[in-house]
Amino acid sequence: MKTTQLWALLISIMAFVGCSSKDAAKTTEENTPLSIIFDTDMGNDVDDALALDMLYKYMEEGRINLLAIPTTKKSEYCPGYIDIMNTWYGHNIPIGVVENGTDKNNSSHFIQTACELKTDNGKPAFERTVTNYADFLKSVSLYRKVLSGQPDSSVVIVSVGFSTNLAQLLDSQADEYSPLSGKDLVKKKVKYVSAMMGQMQDTAFKEFNVYCDIPSAQKFVNEWPTPIVASPYEVGDAILFPAKCIENDFKWKTPNPLVVGYENYMEMPYDRQTWDMTSVLYVVENDKNFFGNSGPGTISIDDTGATTFSPNANGKHSYLTVNEEQAQTIKDYFIRFITQKPAKYKDFE
Repeated sequence: MKTTQLWALLISIMAFVGCSSKDAAKTTEENTPLSIIFDTDMGNDVDDALALDMLYKYMEEGRINLLAIPTTKKSEYCPGYIDIMNTWYGHNIPIGVVENGTDKNNSSHFIQTACELKTDNGKPAFERTVTNYADFLKSVSLYRKVLSGQPDSSVVIVSVGFSTNLAQLLDSQADEYSPLSGKDLVKKKVKYVSAMMGQMQDTAFKEFNVYCDIPSAQKFVNEWPTPIVASPYEVGDAILFPAKCIENDFKWKTPNPLVVGYENYMEMPYDRQTWDMTSVLYVVENDKNFFGNSGPGTISIDDTGATTFSPNANGKHSYLTVNEEQAQTIKDYFIRFITQKPAKYKDFE
């Protein structure tokens, strides 16, 4: 064989191997479950519980690894209810409790009802895995413990409550889990944050998650070193989860902590906004084009809690949008997915 022919053959082989390696890497990446931390103020609204239901089911499908559930609500019933959900669904996801959290909202009715619910013989209606509140790690310690053990740029944080934990994480220092500062640890390990926060259509509007801890929200958007994708108030407000699903589609197993929570959050029947669920959906199904996107820019929060967005090609922030058609498509998806039985109960009739 002539030298030129030999070189041509070698180049072809190398190109084939190179393409195959790239294809294999792409396939591996696509098949690797997403690593998610779910940061929640469980108890302030029932959409947190619906969002957690989605995460359990995505995990059962092998699409995500739910690494941890740090909380931002100052209430023993908050981690207690999540522990009930963990146990009922058949999982044991680490739960964190907030330290020095906000006192602006202490309502805990629906999670307290679930935690204190009794059977006819007076026993707790729901089993628990963690029975001692002191056994829960502080949320920032849980963040540092979990992040330190993950590959670089691999973790997505879904934040659907106050920014308290995120601000405290930025200020955290080297500890037993990592020699890095909080900001350096975030920069090294976190891919981006999907945050339910703000209102981008009305600059006078004080969105709840922001308003309840304005200093933390400001610190989060001003100092967080990786991208932030916000699902603002108007997105979840346009998509209502129907009460008829709660009333009709969960009768195969009672009591169900998700149903108990929903039925005790407001007087039934009511259709509830899906704010927190949209932040979950964006992360796991971001190739489905469920949402529009603002494009890059910068989110700002003033001292009253109002949010504004300034387009900027070099900005690290963006926010989701929905039109009427997208809102209906997402609603239909939520109904189908959330009414599916969890893996633990597939055989229940």
